[in-house]
Amino acid sequence: MKLATISVLALVLSICAITSRAHHSFAAEFVPGSSGEVEGIVTRVMFVNPHVRYRLEATDEAGATQEWELQLTSVTGLRNSEWYLDTVKVGDTISAQGEVARDGSNKLYARRINVEGGRQLGGSAGGRSVPALEESNLTYEDYGYGQINPERPFDISGAWNNSFRFRVTNDDLEPKPTPFTDQARAMFDATVHYDDYSLRCISPGLPRIIGAPYTMEIADAGSHYLVVHEEHNLPRRIYMDGREPPENTQPSSLGYSIGHWESDNVLVIESTHLLPGWLDGGGLPMTGNDTRIVERWEFADDRLSMDRVATFYDSYYTEPLVRRRGSQRRPGLEVTEMASCDPQSYYLDLFENGEIEDRLYR
Repeated sequence: MKLATISVLALVLSICAITSRAHHSFAAEFVPGSSGEVEGIVTRVMFVNPHVRYRLEATDEAGATQEWELQLTSVTGLRNSEWYLDTVKVGDTISAQGEVARDGSNKLYARRINVEGGRQLGGSAGGRSVPALEESNLTYEDYGYGQINPERPFDISGAWNNSFRFRVTNDDLEPKPTPFTDQARAMFDATVHYDDYSLRCISPGLPRIIGAPYTMEIADAGSHYLVVHEEHNLPRRIYMDGREPPENTQPSSLGYSIGHWESDNVLVIESTHLLPGWLDGGGLPMTGNDTRIVERWEFADDRLSMDRVATFYDSYYTEPLVRRRGSQRRPGLEVTEMASCDPQSYYLDLFENGEIEDRLYR
């Protein structure tokens, strides 16, 4: 076993000294675009959401034993790459390449893993690079479950792959630079890694789920569309019968969504009554009670893909913010049960860093 040289560590530390913190659950711990590698024997496997982790025992160039931690994407993301609980076991020798920790600790965000004499994981975002739809005779009618309301232009029911045109939901909003108010800028600057509520397995809800790469499944329920998101198995209702939110509507992570067809190819959805939270994984704050989200689902002429454009109106910002994503129908696609999220790793980090009491009693 050997610990390979982390070739950019000196450069990373100098970069960290002159760049602002990214605040993201990933970017607050690791340096995006950096490069490091490690080889060792697996001593612990934590195959749970929100992030799979492996502990390694490695030997540095001086012969000293060191403990390392590898972080990966979610269980769902790995399963999409056919990478499972028993793919890596305690006692296996593995090597990994990825991004190094900002603080110089023995952590690596693994983008590639090689199991000695076994499999290779090509990247932690496995399964999210979606090719164009194959040439076929299938039409949107072959994917749908049936249209209940004939006034709607076509059947949008069925499963949609949100990996299409995916990008990481961190620093992905336009315009740049972010048009903060002074209050929002101060809140963002005070944000730290452990403030990300999704690390504690709390649903990210809207608007972060708009940027997620996981499958969503739509059913036409007549008065509304029922959208089931694979992430956290969230059910979202988009009311299509002209109703308004009831006076006693309480804020929630998904809010209250009302939709209408603007044209035969464009569905417009407006969501309000949201809880306070983050607009992205980087910690951009949102008020919740004063947040309004307008989504435009713009369908291709063949109805087999769509562009999703979400505009966020919030008093924390001097201009609206925009997120762009895509969705695509795929043969055989369906929403599966996402593995339960286990906050153990979150509290383990706090314990090992001596911060658990402070965070629990904040």
